[in-house]
Amino acid sequence: MSTPGPGRVRLQKFLSDAGVASRRHAEELIRAGRVVVNDVVVEQLPAFVDPEHDRIFVNGARVRAQRLEYWLIHKPKGVVCTNKDPAGRTRAIDLLPELGFRLFPVGRLDADSSGLLLMTNDGELAERLTHPRYGVPKTYRAEVRGQVPPDLPDRLRGGVWLSEGPAHASDVEIVHTEREKSVLMITLREGRNRQVRRMLARLGHPVRNLKRVQFGPLSLLRLPIGAARRLSPKEVAALRAAAAAAEAQFAAAGARPPRRRRRGYDREAFRDRPPRPERPARGAHPPAEGRRSAPGRRSRPGDGPPRRRLIT
Repeated sequence: MSTPGPGRVRLQKFLSDAGVASRRHAEELIRAGRVVVNDVVVEQLPAFVDPEHDRIFVNGARVRAQRLEYWLIHKPKGVVCTNKDPAGRTRAIDLLPELGFRLFPVGRLDADSSGLLLMTNDGELAERLTHPRYGVPKTYRAEVRGQVPPDLPDRLRGGVWLSEGPAHASDVEIVHTEREKSVLMITLREGRNRQVRRMLARLGHPVRNLKRVQFGPLSLLRLPIGAARRLSPKEVAALRAAAAAAEAQFAAAGARPPRRRRRGYDREAFRDRPPRPERPARGAHPPAEGRRSAPGRRSRPGDGPPRRRLIT
């Protein structure tokens, strides 16, 4: 169980895909000795299992591999994508029929946004669809405040600095513009948190309404708002083909995955900052006034008369 091989997967991944728990919680269950594989208690990681031949139990209950499910939701505003919401708001999974197992969203939408949301238990495909190194396109319809200038698409495609670094739009089209509001169609190949809203706000055009209208080859196809449907095998195959094509394009370009900047780093705040003064070489400080350096010893920071400490 401790060695990988053909047809074998990590135990925590199997438990997560089977809807038992998240991978992190599954690791806690394993270390607590609550997982049994072929009548042997597993308490150490890594551990690998064969889902087709191994008998796996959690807390005495048999766990079997689930069939892969793919659902499309037309998410309304006010619906959250998390599976647990302490505030008791409507969740995306509440819009699905009772399936008896856990699904998770692929590429989340915030509560104030609407549109296309893909739900699945296929973790491998979800990773390939959302990872920024592959860049599967996602298209949004954004209604913004004010009349946008003609050069706004070029500025979005050229890159806008956010707190974690530059963010780019793959394609931008001005659908309609007037004095009070404008409508844009924006395609992204990145997956940053609230990226469309943050980019447009940085350029002085806050978003009023945001709707995802396409994800790779998928579109809403006149699906009513708040409704959900299961993807057809042809649509699932198209999704896999889009992920494979994006991965092949990334490999052919020889690109490297984007480097993540430190959280909270804002390049704009440091753009006009004056350069730091050059520090003198080590040991080049003259002896502090009032106290001599010992013969043969370099002066050190702190040499000189001791500072008076105030005690209150």
